[in-house]
Amino acid sequence: MTFAPEWLALRESADASARSTELVDVLRETLVNRNPLTIRDLGCGTGSMGRWLAGRLGGVQHWVLHDRDPRLLGLAEASMSELKDVTVETRQGDLTALTAADLAGADLVTCSALLDLLTPDEMNALAVACVEAHVPALFTLSVAGRIEFEPAEPLDAAFQDAFNAHQRRVVDGRKLLGPDAPAAAEEAFVAAGASVRTAESPWRMNSDALQREWLKGWVGAAVEQEPALAADASEYLRRRSEASAVVHHVDLLAIPRAV
Repeated sequence: MTFAPEWLALRESADASARSTELVDVLRETLVNRNPLTIRDLGCGTGSMGRWLAGRLGGVQHWVLHDRDPRLLGLAEASMSELKDVTVETRQGDLTALTAADLAGADLVTCSALLDLLTPDEMNALAVACVEAHVPALFTLSVAGRIEFEPAEPLDAAFQDAFNAHQRRVVDGRKLLGPDAPAAAEEAFVAAGASVRTAESPWRMNSDALQREWLKGWVGAAVEQEPALAADASEYLRRRSEASAVVHHVDLLAIPRAV
């Protein structure tokens, strides 16, 4: 699955406001004696995670950017290379089969808004790879499957349930985790031998451009999953575009016990 740079740019500010700085504080203490840092960013998109995190970690850093989309990799490399004390390299290809050997030499593995696109087996394998490589993981903005509108209305639950079911769909034989990703990631890392901390990282929107664009995709996916909702979709979309909305996410920091 690929994402348009325009969508990634639209959400970057909300992502930055939502991510947990408390988890970064813990991470910085864990990495305090490591300089330079080598960081692998999975599904990097245009590099928003690096732009947000690099300055918060400080020091000299080398980022290895992974993505399937060469266009996004080019944009990420260009913007990240402009950051102070940061060097960059890119890796194009599949992110679902990384092993401990692939992560050798890394000080940190990161991703943002990625885990819902994995399967349970892929999530388990990623956790094992991080723990066996003794690499902490900071995984941010995993969808939690909960949306709050103000004011609320009865149709909210029907659209939310349909969207969540769509996120758990089977794609090319792969059953995606969708909103089960935060719990699955925590379970996988604990089972593999890591200590885990989580924090909420909600988007808070108030009839802005991000909300309008997000709603189109959210309602569209719900209707694709439950065609009976189509009759209400247009008016529902109009009403919800005028409401305030909170889209819940979860951030996760996993530190292998050997670190």
